[in-house]
Amino acid sequence: MNPVAPPGWRLRHYESVASTSDLCVSLAQAGEPARLAVMAARQTLARGSRGRAWQTLPGHLALSVLLRPGGRAADAGQWALLAAVVLAEGLEQAAAGAALSVKWPNDVMLAGAKVGGILIDTALGSTGRLDWLVLGFGANLGVVPDLPGQAAGMVAAAVGPAALAVLGRLDHWDRIRLLDGFAPVRRAWLDRGPAPGSPMRVRWGNADLSGTFAGLGEDGALLLQSGGRVRALPTGEVLQMDGG
Repeated sequence: MNPVAPPGWRLRHYESVASTSDLCVSLAQAGEPARLAVMAARQTLARGSRGRAWQTLPGHLALSVLLRPGGRAADAGQWALLAAVVLAEGLEQAAAGAALSVKWPNDVMLAGAKVGGILIDTALGSTGRLDWLVLGFGANLGVVPDLPGQAAGMVAAAVGPAALAVLGRLDHWDRIRLLDGFAPVRRAWLDRGPAPGSPMRVRWGNADLSGTFAGLGEDGALLLQSGGRVRALPTGEVLQMDGG
């Protein structure tokens, strides 16, 4: 049975789409109001981060949401961290007993294996501020996919309860963001992130940087202690952490 949308949300269910995020992007460009959520049992052309393919196996979570939060273009990176906290908390709520961590900026992990991630699409308005934002949540529920070169895991949860839990936590953290800014989101991410001083290797542009985790900047940038100084990396990809 398909879940019923929480108050204030319009939730659409599809048996199969090319990509829930691509559909949300198309609707956003056509003027669709905010707080639309799109779920699909199957995606035929799902997208992962950095152009990678993403598998949506039967029973997996494929949920994309359309928001129109306004704000600066630079805020998109903060939404990535907020979405990671939302997904981790939502999955824990739906899968009792799961203890999930996060890998910068928005991978959700279980015992070092990736169980979920977030794809972010944005567009700027004529004033240079965010016109719309699409958050695509993907998670492995009950089945472990084959991800070449990457350890994958899963949590045992049903799709409907997981989707509703994610939407509920998104409402919760969006309210906090509006009331108190990014600082509480940053603290919540750090509570699930690596311990300070953890070894880490990061791809930044065309370079691979090795160092240790030194926290997050006030804007959400990754702080990497490397070569005798702390580098603030607003973008990049953590390739390896905790020596794993």
